[in-house]
Amino acid sequence: MVDRVAGILELAARNHDGLTLTDFARLLDAPLSSLQGLVNGLVAAGYLDEQDRRYRLGGAPYLLNLMAGRHLVTQVGHRELEAVHAAAGLTTLLSVVVGQGVFYVDSCSSTPRYDYLAKNLVRRSLIRTSSGWVLMAGLTRRDLWSYLNSLAPEEYALRERFLHELQTIQETGVCAAPGISEVADGVAVAVRENGRTVAAVSVVGPHDEIQSRKDELVDLLTSHRQTWERAD
Repeated sequence: MVDRVAGILELAARNHDGLTLTDFARLLDAPLSSLQGLVNGLVAAGYLDEQDRRYRLGGAPYLLNLMAGRHLVTQVGHRELEAVHAAAGLTTLLSVVVGQGVFYVDSCSSTPRYDYLAKNLVRRSLIRTSSGWVLMAGLTRRDLWSYLNSLAPEEYALRERFLHELQTIQETGVCAAPGISEVADGVAVAVRENGRTVAAVSVVGPHDEIQSRKDELVDLLTSHRQTWERAD
């Protein structure tokens, strides 16, 4: 069982275009029926991503590397976060989605709360953060609908608001001041590699400041994103 899981993950890591379930069965010389449950479990846990019935390595191995002190971000590192923080003067966060949660995996902030969340890799809500909305917009339809269907009744209003904004976020890669958290507000942009959203960078702060500076912060983040993409 462990050998088979390891084989699935290694194949997914080596094949950037993704593999089908049939591909896994052929390459591992294993019955298709014996792999379906394993692959579904790896998707649910965040170790594989599924898109159009093709499977790629998910975010969970990345998160484990961060826990071990190994930073594997390609486009955005701490230096890029510092540049955004210096320009915005606000807490700047790098986020990834693993399973059904958001993790802040790096931060540039003098605010102890967000520094704690990033340093300790604390799970946050997808539906209650601007970065979560950007990351949700990059999920496959199946994973997105599954997550939205799992929400508690008190989050149904947030679900409707997100669905109203979904197409715009998918087209722009931006979620601007959605006002969905009681603690703070934010502006987030998608970090995309090979056409896929792999992370989000957000600036967060008090509701009034984020709302009044929304357009400025959108321009700032999209400008920095263009710089990251050119350098990639």
